Amino acid sequence: MELFQKKVPVNHNLFLIGDDHEGSVLRHTKGWDQFSDHVHSSIDGLSPKNNFIVDHGDIIDAIDPMDPRYDGLTQDGLILQQIERAIKNRQGIKEKIITILEGNHPLKKWRFGRITQHICEKLNIPYGSWTAKITYVNNRKELLYKHYCTHGRKSITSTADDPKRRRTNKQLILKRLLKNKSGDCVLMSRGHTHWLDRLPPEHDVFFADDGKRAYQQWTVADHTAEYIHPDLRWYVSTGSFLKSIITGKGISGYAEIADYDPTNWLGYMLCKIRNGIIQEIEPVRIE
Repeated sequence: MELFQKKVPVNHNLFLIGDDHEGSVLRHTKGWDQFSDHVHSSIDGLSPKNNFIVDHGDIIDAIDPMDPRYDGLTQDGLILQQIERAIKNRQGIKEKIITILEGNHPLKKWRFGRITQHICEKLNIPYGSWTAKITYVNNRKELLYKHYCTHGRKSITSTADDPKRRRTNKQLILKRLLKNKSGDCVLMSRGHTHWLDRLPPEHDVFFADDGKRAYQQWTVADHTAEYIHPDLRWYVSTGSFLKSIITGKGISGYAEIADYDPTNWLGYMLCKIRNGIIQEIEPVRIE
């Protein structure tokens, strides 16, 4: 795990992305261009300089001719070419990237060296390893909130027939996988599963009194607390830039071959922080 401190304006936007898979012909190149344009755009009247990015890994596909998954069709360039393109893809946004995490695809090719770390060094971006904790502070270096981010390893699936129950089951698995990893982070995010969704805080009601009368209150999170109740945090799965199917080219991707059902995975998350508080985390879908 790596620990970072990042100075940010109290009003800012945080792009939570992952699983770019540069090097696969199923990579959504236009979707990446859409994301890059979004990063350079004004959001809710804020300057683009208030936009930041955390990349959750698997930045290249890293499948080579010796890999059982290699078929000569779904790969676009060998690993060194993929590395060069991953660097090029981030040149225009590197000043906004807080960190890039490791991923299982490049990590599997450890014989090449630390691919993700190499890309970070070329771009002068802090390497986040598999997991990072980011402490966001204001211009006076006062704590705003903390963020636990990881690439992730385990799958998130549900066999429920009802779509609402299926989504709820997956959200609760996401929460279970993250909630015990850190107690002081109001924001917890992971990649790997190629699933674009989030579980917002669940506020509960309780009674309090002022010595004269009783009244109802809602549970809320203090973003700067040493411990934040798991029900009051944001849990995020960051989506992907890898299509599950491609038509008209005689190509079958691994998701199709693995018999995966269609899922909501293409895109990234936009976290809106206003006055130092997370107001909303919105999925941004790419088509």
